[in-house]
Amino acid sequence: MKNWAGAVDENPEVVQAPGLDRRARVRTQLGYQGPGRSRPPMDKNHAPADGMEPVHVPFGHIVANEKWRGSQLAREIQGKIKLVFEDGLTVVDFYLSSRSCILYITEADLVAGNGYRKRLVRVRNSHNLQGIVVVEKTQMSEQYFPNIQKFTVLDLGMVLLPVANQAEASCLIVQLVQEQTKEPSKNPFLRKKRAVLSEPFLLRTVQQIPGVGKVKALLLLQKFPSIQQLSNASIQELQQVVGQAVAQQIHIFFTQSR
Repeated sequence: MKNWAGAVDENPEVVQAPGLDRRARVRTQLGYQGPGRSRPPMDKNHAPADGMEPVHVPFGHIVANEKWRGSQLAREIQGKIKLVFEDGLTVVDFYLSSRSCILYITEADLVAGNGYRKRLVRVRNSHNLQGIVVVEKTQMSEQYFPNIQKFTVLDLGMVLLPVANQAEASCLIVQLVQEQTKEPSKNPFLRKKRAVLSEPFLLRTVQQIPGVGKVKALLLLQKFPSIQQLSNASIQELQQVVGQAVAQQIHIFFTQSR
């Protein structure tokens, strides 16, 4: 199994995406065409090594890749949260904050092959971004889902959230933004509780393992609070939590990808 703490090697044939267009303009859903931007121009000589510049995301907004303009996903999000479109985003689909982003894998992306992997690896190796992968798991793409699940969760250690369609994806993305924009409490214990907001998404990820429903997933996460710990657990350790049959299924699921 790959080293979780280290960077993942990129395909040597991958050509680094060009820098962002300095003249790109931020367009809001109201059709604003002024000079506002979600980030200032950056000198190419000072661009980050990973090719992805930091993006300023206004409070309570989402910065979206221009390619999503006019899509069902964008329309659904615009009805709930202010959406800002920007040209020149080559890797990320949606920025929730300057350090948190969404990589959206469509049904067509899954069916087409493994082209999406290059984008995921670039974000995984970035020191500036925490990426969440949202993937369309439909009747057509379901057969390809195990591959992206194992690559994303096991090889890269990223959060993977399956959705049935773009309408469901919009609700999920809006929920993520709303969680991030909540006022932090002055109570240190409540602040500590807020830091575990990824638990619902981790729960959904564990539920994708064959034979593991919500109840078993909750029991597993109580014993093994991370994917890394769960994947390294022995059959005997798993058996104490979910029984022999499911323990063997979990063990097979993780070891097949190593």
